[in-house]
Amino acid sequence: MKTLVTVLIISWSLTLVGQSQAGVDKIESARIALITERLELSPEQAERFWPLYREYTQQRQDLRQDFVNARKSLDNKDLSEEQTKELLDRGLRLKERELDLDKRYLDRLNQVISNKQLLELRKAEQDFRRMLLERLQNRAQKRENFQRRQQIRDNN
Repeated sequence: MKTLVTVLIISWSLTLVGQSQAGVDKIESARIALITERLELSPEQAERFWPLYREYTQQRQDLRQDFVNARKSLDNKDLSEEQTKELLDRGLRLKERELDLDKRYLDRLNQVISNKQLLELRKAEQDFRRMLLERLQNRAQKRENFQRRQQIRDNN
């Protein structure tokens, strides 16, 4: 039953992917529902967990965006050896900062949820990303098949 609910929530939320902020919000709602279900958060835990978790995910996202921005600012084809090394070093520093962030928030989250719930959180995050990616790939495949059928129809 839990799997069915999860799949329905994700399926429903992905209908708006890429269309608007509302689509992003729907995906976030599905992620929250999945994590809440998997962690079996009590109302008291949820009240303390979600603000902390949102803060953590925002900081993690900001770190990754810093690296994406740095990579975009450089044209990978025309990078000198020195620029390439700097980009690689920046990536390593990002990983170190992410690890430090994970350690800090692991301690803070563990004051709200159990170790078992922390492990389940990691698994739920991975599962959600996998399900989201699979759903997006399926949509892309369906779109491609539709376009192929349209081309065949137009050629006849």
